[in-house]
Amino acid sequence: MQVGKRIYLKREMPDLKVVKSFAKLPASNVADCMERSNAMNPRIQLMSNPDQEMCGPAFTVHTRAGDNLAIYAALKYCHPGDVVVINDEGDDTRAVIGEVMMTWLRDQRHVAGVVVDGPMRDIDSLQNWKLPIYATGTTPGGPYKEGPGEVNVPVACGNISVYPGDIILGDPDGVISIPRKEAAELLPKAQAFHKKDDAKAAAFSKGTADLAWVDDALKDKGFNVIDDIYRP
Repeated sequence: MQVGKRIYLKREMPDLKVVKSFAKLPASNVADCMERSNAMNPRIQLMSNPDQEMCGPAFTVHTRAGDNLAIYAALKYCHPGDVVVINDEGDDTRAVIGEVMMTWLRDQRHVAGVVVDGPMRDIDSLQNWKLPIYATGTTPGGPYKEGPGEVNVPVACGNISVYPGDIILGDPDGVISIPRKEAAELLPKAQAFHKKDDAKAAAFSKGTADLAWVDDALKDKGFNVIDDIYRP
């Protein structure tokens, strides 16, 4: 995807009540309600120590590999409650963000979190922060500040598409993106699924879960259940 030099200051935003409701749900349950899709690649891992889930509208950044000029633009223009989502063009040689920039995002912009499809640095400090921070790893290598880069355009992050204003939900399992246009319709389904999933976990714990469906599914998919040992 070609990187341009565009900075959009406005986005179509999700309903704040819907965002707050998704913040109460596990990312896994919501992803299951989206046909088990929209989860970012597990190379993007939780790097800090938050005491709550990350949930907020996406403020997207598409930067040239190893360059953070456009991320500095995001520092100027993002808003409280945003999740800053950064596409670093798959680069893994240079950290595009670290403690100094994160401090501004936390203390001045009051963002809900940061997601970088690339490395960060200053992990010795940031790993203890309550701000949710996700990245692919760490490196001491620093970035360029030349551009190009774009702000609030569609980006690819963790192998999925993220549009400005999509709802980004993250917990210790990882990060998912909830399309803004589908969020209101998805919410009650995800809430019902979560309630049902809690009941399912309780049944498994008590040994009362009904697994009869497994035999039917195996038969339907053509599995052979052999009452014998494997012999080469």
